Amino acid sequence: DSEPASTTALILEHRPSNLPKKSAEESEKHRLEYEKMIQRARRNEIKDAQKRNRTAKELRKHEETVASASTKWTRDILPNWETMRNTANTRTMWWDGLPPSVRGKVWQLSIGNDLNITEELYGILVARSHEKLRSMHETQSSCSEDTVSLSADRENSVDLIRLDISRTFHNLCIFQEGGPYHEVLHDILGAYVCYRPDVGYVQGMSFVAAMLLLNMEPAKAFISFANLLNQPCQLAFFRLNEEMMKIYFAAFEVFFEENLPQLFARFKQHNLTPDMYLIDWVFTMFSKALSLDVASRVWDMYCRDGEEFLFKTAIGILRLHEPLLLTMEFIHAAQLLTRLPTFTHHKLFVHINNVTMVSHGNRRWKDVLALLSRD
Repeated sequence: DSEPASTTALILEHRPSNLPKKSAEESEKHRLEYEKMIQRARRNEIKDAQKRNRTAKELRKHEETVASASTKWTRDILPNWETMRNTANTRTMWWDGLPPSVRGKVWQLSIGNDLNITEELYGILVARSHEKLRSMHETQSSCSEDTVSLSADRENSVDLIRLDISRTFHNLCIFQEGGPYHEVLHDILGAYVCYRPDVGYVQGMSFVAAMLLLNMEPAKAFISFANLLNQPCQLAFFRLNEEMMKIYFAAFEVFFEENLPQLFARFKQHNLTPDMYLIDWVFTMFSKALSLDVASRVWDMYCRDGEEFLFKTAIGILRLHEPLLLTMEFIHAAQLLTRLPTFTHHKLFVHINNVTMVSHGNRRWKDVLALLSRD
């Protein structure tokens, strides 16, 4: 009367005594069925083991590739940056992805420090931002020079900065209040407001600063942040320069039509204009729209190729989703572009690689931008 060894083994058990016994044919049939079940289970076990082995092998290979690339970057490229950065081998390695161990250093060198900001200046600006914040807390009605200056700074609301920080990479739980990087990110943004009161704080800046902070020390992150926002494209968008923004949109549409004429025509038909989806992508340099892993790879290539790669990425995203977008009405297409589904960097970069940034007349991005600026 012992219980069967497994549920599947039930078919091998004899029937209860109050029921007719199995016939020899039925017993044999059940025995064969049980053997087939066992064989299927063993085959599945073997397949699962093989899959685990393949995954482990691929992971080891990836780790070895990253370690090898990291060594080459650290030993050969970074010490000889100016001579090595534009060689064919370096550019190929760059396209393959920067190892996390050197990513911050490569970003820092690529962005540069044309503004000649020092770590000492960063400390002074942080102290000044703390003082302004204290002054605001002490008296909201104060007419001191600092408070007047602070209120004049466009979108320099402490509440707006804190609200933006709480939304920044929410899944990481490190920038939200109580997290290890909350105050540091606030310091960087507050210091920038003191450094560039003419720009002030604009929503989206927190994602850009956070991306840098994830890969650099705070002072270095601020230096790169200020220099990055001083680039023509970022400055045009963050200063809300409508004239320059329209020029960037027009340049983008030239290459959009060149690469995806059918989708471009459909967007025109439905009046789905670049400002409806491109602004958020450019403001945060895709760090909000894409997963952190994919956004980091886009930033890698931005640091290699400049602002052109932001717009090339935008066309790559449209190319990736073109079959679906061609079937959608305006509202659903707009929703898709403002809340992109998750995808891997491998999938996106295949499409980016097929984007051509040469328009009719053999004009490249800078040529088209310059021509539109003159017009």
